[in-house]
Amino acid sequence: MIVVNGIVKSTHADIAALTHAITAMETASRAEPGCLDYTFSVELSDPEVIRITEKWASLEALQAHFATPHMAEFQSSMGTRPPVSMDVSFYEVEEIHPF
Repeated sequence: MIVVNGIVKSTHADIAALTHAITAMETASRAEPGCLDYTFSVELSDPEVIRITEKWASLEALQAHFATPHMAEFQSSMGTRPPVSMDVSFYEVEEIHPF
């Protein structure tokens, strides 16, 4: 499984303006083959930070995600209001079930 963890620093106004694009990206991504979770969330303690959490069944599924039309559209939307900073990490993991 591939886990994506991202921290995006933006502004409250830009996050509000991108809400429709973010919602559309979540919906379309969650419908993709191999997508196990795809979530953007705003930090309660800092409303200018978005956390990105994704889980993909395989690296191939994630790579296919990057080539989708909705990814291109989302990147175009983000380009109109670029983030202050972005840190995204990708992890190959094995799921550990609770004891």
